[in-house]
Amino acid sequence: MKYNRINNLLGWLCFVIASATYILTLERSVSFWDCGEFIACAYRLQVSHQPGYPLFAMLGKAFSLLSLGDRNKVPYFANMGSALASGATIMFLFWTITAMAKKMLTAGNKALDETRTGLIMSAGLVGALAFTYTDTFWFSAVEYIVFAWSSLCTALVFWAILKWEAHADEPGADKWIIFIAYVMGLSIGIHLLNLLTIPALVLVYYFRRYKNINLKTGIVAFLISIGILALVQYGIRGYTVAVAANLDLFFVNTLGFGFGSGAIFFLVLLISLLAFGIWYSIRHKKPMLNLAFLCVVFIYFGYSSFIYIPIRATAGTNLNNAHPSDAFTLYGYLNRIQYGETPLLYGPLFDAKIIDEKESGNLYRKGKTNYEVIGKQQNYIYDHNTLLPRMWTTQGSEGFEQDSQFYKDWLQLADGQAPTFADNMKFMFSWQMYQMYWRYFMWNFAGRYSDDDIEGQTNMNGVGGNWTTGIFDNAKNLPQYILHGTTYTPLYALPLILGLLGMAYHIKRSKRDALIIALLFFFTGLAIVLYVNQAGVQPRERDYSYVGSFYAFAIWIGLGVIALANIAQKRMSLKYATIGATVICLLVGPVLLASKEWKDHDRSTKLTAHDMAYDYLMSCPKNAILFDFGDNDTYSLWADQEVLNVRPDVRIVNLSLLSGDWSIKQMQRKINEADALPITMPYDKYKAGVRDMLPYNDAKIPGFVEVKDVFDFLTSDDKRTQVEYQDGTSSNYLPTKNLKLTVNADEVIKNNVVPTAQQNMIADTIKWKFPGNYVTKEKLAILDMITHNHWKRPICFTTSIGEENLFGLDQYLYKEGFVYHLMPLKPEPSVRDQQSKTNSLVMYANMMNKFKWGNYKTAKYLDQQSTQVFFPQLVNSFADLAVGLMKDGRNDLALQTIHKFDSVAPNINPNYSAAQGKVSIADTSFKLNDIALGNRLINSVDGYITDQLNYNYYLLQNNTAQLSYRDVQIGLQFLNGMAGVAKDNNQTELNSKLIAQVTDYESKFSSILKR
Repeated sequence: MKYNRINNLLGWLCFVIASATYILTLERSVSFWDCGEFIACAYRLQVSHQPGYPLFAMLGKAFSLLSLGDRNKVPYFANMGSALASGATIMFLFWTITAMAKKMLTAGNKALDETRTGLIMSAGLVGALAFTYTDTFWFSAVEYIVFAWSSLCTALVFWAILKWEAHADEPGADKWIIFIAYVMGLSIGIHLLNLLTIPALVLVYYFRRYKNINLKTGIVAFLISIGILALVQYGIRGYTVAVAANLDLFFVNTLGFGFGSGAIFFLVLLISLLAFGIWYSIRHKKPMLNLAFLCVVFIYFGYSSFIYIPIRATAGTNLNNAHPSDAFTLYGYLNRIQYGETPLLYGPLFDAKIIDEKESGNLYRKGKTNYEVIGKQQNYIYDHNTLLPRMWTTQGSEGFEQDSQFYKDWLQLADGQAPTFADNMKFMFSWQMYQMYWRYFMWNFAGRYSDDDIEGQTNMNGVGGNWTTGIFDNAKNLPQYILHGTTYTPLYALPLILGLLGMAYHIKRSKRDALIIALLFFFTGLAIVLYVNQAGVQPRERDYSYVGSFYAFAIWIGLGVIALANIAQKRMSLKYATIGATVICLLVGPVLLASKEWKDHDRSTKLTAHDMAYDYLMSCPKNAILFDFGDNDTYSLWADQEVLNVRPDVRIVNLSLLSGDWSIKQMQRKINEADALPITMPYDKYKAGVRDMLPYNDAKIPGFVEVKDVFDFLTSDDKRTQVEYQDGTSSNYLPTKNLKLTVNADEVIKNNVVPTAQQNMIADTIKWKFPGNYVTKEKLAILDMITHNHWKRPICFTTSIGEENLFGLDQYLYKEGFVYHLMPLKPEPSVRDQQSKTNSLVMYANMMNKFKWGNYKTAKYLDQQSTQVFFPQLVNSFADLAVGLMKDGRNDLALQTIHKFDSVAPNINPNYSAAQGKVSIADTSFKLNDIALGNRLINSVDGYITDQLNYNYYLLQNNTAQLSYRDVQIGLQFLNGMAGVAKDNNQTELNSKLIAQVTDYESKFSSILKR
């Protein structure tokens, strides 16, 4: 069989194997993080968060059509798009490896015989299938996320440059270069990661086209590649829209034309210039100039997918992030201006103080007839700066305190100790490069302990979230929950060794090609680390950003087969060396990876993200307003509501987005079956530049002030309600934090806000203290809603929202499932934990009859969000409900509640919060005379706690630097607490066991407990 036929067939075989793997392990519904938003935006062609992913949305829409009108299958088919794109990525990786291997084995005009062909194909199979089962790539392949499609673009353009290289001397070969330009333009509409292949692609072109290859011309070629990357990233992608926006400003504000006229003029001018350039290059026979213009044109062709953004924004879709319908808003949207600028080469460290501000230009918004100035762009001046600021964070920013403390903890800086440049570099190498890149790299090719992203990011020497080969783990007395955990995946470093062997062999045999792969490896890995310059602990692990780097290393894994065969050839024939190397490498590569990684990537039975969002919505009364905050709450809620049509009467309000004027404006109109929010302010009262942040200025007003009066004061244009600053500007201010809302009991009863049995508990007024020292736009909007709702619509908060986002209303919030419902009942100051109060009968009806449980009990795999975040919420909701029912005298229902928990909850202890909830349920079980369940729950938590304590005792004896004093303290507190529960419920034997454990561990840890 001819080489090309074998190569094509095996490439497609890789596609089939990879695609089958991903489809079998596919998430059947929505998953956490951005996936819910992306699915909702794809299904209705809406506008997602910055910088927009228009082509990705259109691809998702195409795959959603496979559902044939069944809304419930839309997420599955959107996810399948990622699976197939990932399968195609593996196919192109196979062809990339075989192209590299063929070039190496046929160097010097060596014949391509049957044995060499077999060795080339073996290299392709091992490398491609090994990458198929790597942790990071597999994770993105089974959910609807941009990184699967972005990886396909990366694989496609790198394969295409090798096709060009193989045919560069043939007429028309440059069509491959133009094809690459078009794919790159398209990829911008998916994700920008593909652009980082440009330096490697330029180097391939340089080595193939130029004869004078030396260090000097090589440096020039590299600098040209950086210039091309900058041209595409900043010139074509960024400044195209910037120039259009400024021309539109000139045409509208100066010449008096309508909105969009300047942008259209610029578009016509740009097309004319490109057309002239192509004509000129043909007329004057300048092929390189012609190729350059054609590449720019085709990048623009691909980039044109972004016209989707203003078209759909203008259409007024339900999800319409930032509403980028005009040139200026679009520019800010594409360039993620709201996230601020990251200092790269020069800037402040976290201890720098702001000493001045410098204005650098106007900020505009679209007005009625022209663009209006909403303020000046402010640049801070600091008392000192440094080169390559890595430990940066802006003084006064939301995460300043947390980030600053993290830097101090990581580098062990004393309070008041100024960081040096050496500290700055130490942080870059130890945290940014090692902890946030090399740790991920080792996950994929050496192995890892678990998916604990908090400890993983913050503790270089910890176990959770760290990498391991697994070779010596059994000798480390590791906790059993680690060794027997689903995400414990020891790979014995075998794929790593194979890749390093392939890299060394590649460098020895073909330095130029090895340099190309190294450049791809660097720019899609460490270069991202240097450019992104992450400031402190991230909300999630960021390994997905570096998948292109892992892709490059997989090429070397494939070439490792050839390296191993070359070593074996010294003792046997090439034929048998090839067979032996192939078998060994298949076992230590794809087979090992698949066997170890399958269990923590099989999401085929997991429904937690969908069901938790479903339960949020089902917890809400009819026509409720539901406040939430985080991505994992919001995006899943959007998917359930926008795609699956779950509770379309509930209005979802993300508090972090409500800080934008565009979001408040959208909330003032009806969507789906949910009416507009009771926000009465006209747009001019809260538009950007107006009432952005109103300070608290204590007016010494005695007592509590009616919230309506405070709201009217905040939104008044009367100068007497404003404070004037030294620069001549003035703004409204908050005169008091003590707020009250007079309650009309008839309105409350009429709108069924309070159950009949509790109507005698309705308060005359509800009083609370405004949180914080500034009234930001979202808080102003909430004050408006509270003032003008008149109890017509239920106001709810998700139970995961965090106390800081409850607006100070804790004592009037009652759980009714997975939401708090605002009810005007007389406060219960005797309740120690105000957030544990329940409207028990309503909550019981919701949790027992309406909720779904995400297959928690039976799912083959539960991700970190399911276990660490939402499982504790589930446990504590059952615990609070059981206690609430007992308080209301419904022991029969409380018993059914804890039995329901036992039937739906898995026996896991992911963290202390979940463990505490289980202890509470155990206490309730004893009180309700279900001794068996109580003992089982206590013993489950006891096993978890003693497992932690035993590991820390091992560390006390062998490695005190890694000992967690906090875990020891909490563990002993848990044992004492559980012993108290056993004693209070007359469980003598259990109490004796726990007391004995306390005594034993206090003795073992006496040396550190005395401190």
